[in-house]
Amino acid sequence: SPLPFMATKSAQIDSTVEIVTPENIAFHYQVAGPFRRLPAFILDLLIRSGVFTLFMIILGLAGALTNLSGIMGAGMMIVWFLLDWFYGGIFETWMNGQTPGKWVLGIRVLSVDGQPINGIQAIMRNILRTLDMMPVGTCMLGLVAMTLNQRFQRIGDIVCGTNVVVEERKWLTGVAKMDDARVAQLANYIPADYRVSRTLAKTLAAYVDRRRFFSIPRRREVSRHLAEPLLVQFGFPLDTSYDLLLCALYYRTFVADRSDDERITTEINTSPFSPTTPTNVAAQASANPFDIVQPQSGK
Repeated sequence: SPLPFMATKSAQIDSTVEIVTPENIAFHYQVAGPFRRLPAFILDLLIRSGVFTLFMIILGLAGALTNLSGIMGAGMMIVWFLLDWFYGGIFETWMNGQTPGKWVLGIRVLSVDGQPINGIQAIMRNILRTLDMMPVGTCMLGLVAMTLNQRFQRIGDIVCGTNVVVEERKWLTGVAKMDDARVAQLANYIPADYRVSRTLAKTLAAYVDRRRFFSIPRRREVSRHLAEPLLVQFGFPLDTSYDLLLCALYYRTFVADRSDDERITTEINTSPFSPTTPTNVAAQASANPFDIVQPQSGK
């Protein structure tokens, strides 16, 4: 048996966390530890220093030419204050949880519930960075806080309800092709004002990418949890194909705004609410999509 001080397989540190979104979707994210976040911090520090140096040169020349060096000196202090306290907050608000440094390193700030952070969270977590860096320049408080929780949250993250995760960029590398004409038709019935959240878009992309490996009963089982509340929200018949609904929502989100030559051909006027099993398309050409629904088989 292993010695007490030897790490076993079950005792390994897990660097992933499960985040359950308001849509009741569970994601596993790899959290970004201090060694992943440090290069991003250094890169952002270099950017801030470069911007400050540029302003210092401009204000210095302006002060020399106008004999207002005292006022220009105060201007430099204001510029440094704004860069030091609000650079991170403004960028994380504008870039949805990322600064230029975080973007380069592939990490992002999220709320602990998986939602994008808001402006208050972005500003406050960056203001509280001063506390994390105490004693001045050592970052000891922040490092100690990060070692005491699974999410590697510094004090600013704990207070603001945020964490830093490794960004998964591969889920939007391509758009899946939809060969079923009913997908595009059903997408037209989805309310125009419905907005898909980032987490839901990620879920749709993952589902559509993997559904080809599922049998029809398995697709129904996997898609049911997410599709049922959407059917109620959209006012669709409750026995509409769950798989077809998710494909239609994927189409509306990722495909519908593309150029016409990339869209699915929709001249065949088939019912998007018809069964997913092969049918005589011509016989359904004039059917109202809300008259034909998926049979209740398999329930």
